Amino acid sequence: MIPPDPHVLVVTGPGLVADLRLLTEVADREFAVLGVSGELSSAPDLPAFRAALESPGVLVVLPGPDPRARVLRAERPDAVWLDVTRPRTPLPAFPPGPAGADGPVGPVGTVGPVGAYLHGRGVWGLTWAIRHAVHRSRHPARRVAYGDHPDQWADVRPPRAAQEPPAGTAATGTAPGTPPTGTTSAGTVAGGTPPAGPGPSGGAGPVPVAVLLHGGFWRPVWGADLMDALAVDLAGRGFATWNVEYRRPDPHGWAATTRDVARAVAAAAREAAGPLVVIGHSAGGQLALRAAADDHRITLAVSLAGVLDLAEGDRRHMSSGAVATALGGSVTEIPEVYAHSGPLERLPLGVPQLIVQGGGDDLDLVDFGRRYARAAREAGDEVTYLEMSGDHFDVIDPASPIWRATAGAVADVVATRPA
Repeated sequence: MIPPDPHVLVVTGPGLVADLRLLTEVADREFAVLGVSGELSSAPDLPAFRAALESPGVLVVLPGPDPRARVLRAERPDAVWLDVTRPRTPLPAFPPGPAGADGPVGPVGTVGPVGAYLHGRGVWGLTWAIRHAVHRSRHPARRVAYGDHPDQWADVRPPRAAQEPPAGTAATGTAPGTPPTGTTSAGTVAGGTPPAGPGPSGGAGPVPVAVLLHGGFWRPVWGADLMDALAVDLAGRGFATWNVEYRRPDPHGWAATTRDVARAVAAAAREAAGPLVVIGHSAGGQLALRAAADDHRITLAVSLAGVLDLAEGDRRHMSSGAVATALGGSVTEIPEVYAHSGPLERLPLGVPQLIVQGGGDDLDLVDFGRRYARAAREAGDEVTYLEMSGDHFDVIDPASPIWRATAGAVADVVATRPA
């Protein structure tokens, strides 16, 4: 059964540099969207902050700059901690530890209360912190480790019982203030909008597994919490979901990122009894298609607003040079890395693909998606291109028409392809 809706307490620490009225407005809007009760409490000093941390229930903490407040994370490791800045001294990551500790147990295992640390997203980060806190309270996950580093883990959720409706009846992945969007044409490569069917949850047979890879231009300020809503939605559609965290190129290097994705997919494949679907958003779309090129156990690779032309992304200096920063150099400096990493250069992948793109997204991403889908079909791959109204975050919003169409298309493929 789904736990009762939580009451969310947002606590701000002494010295936090942010307008409290704005934070309250952001929090109240998110409470309403998610359908939960909540409040924001500002602690004027350290004793009041410590006392607030003793509150039961779902806790989101903005500690501020005071080191004495920041070290108190050890007293509430189950909370979601948020730095609106990208601090010079971030909160420490909890290393792998024994059973019941806030860390993975061995190569694969369960954990006790697992909190989160988000940073560097500004005031908007509060929306993501509240979403993450609510999703994991309503739909707890089993955290498994696929390596020894604190960033090598996945939140695993089993398919929910048929009587439990999928989450996402309210928008959970849309930028604040973004209006709902309607459906337009279904794309320039594969005609017709895929039906938004109920998915495989009501069918018999092996349970399909969905591996989710978050985006964020491979930068460490973005994490697996971006894909929480989709993980919950897919669990309601009959999938077991693996929401994967991985080491980012800064500071670990591009090879570490690609190895982590491969290891996480392999770990999910070992546990999978049914079809294996890999779904990536933005930079995660590139990682998903790269993984499919290397691992043909994948039944379907899905790119949601993916960065699918790395060489051209570098030449266009997308997101202030994010591609070259992630890969370790420009395409002229390290062409062999681009050739092995770029989905376009790896064609044909040999795995069915679904390329999804919001028409209101960055025009370069629209360009990449359309050109990639055409090239993949010309190379002999089985590929469907789905383009509808929506922005960069609508494709990961369970309430959006473009995600519902995507989920229906994924279910159609899974239903016709046994593991």
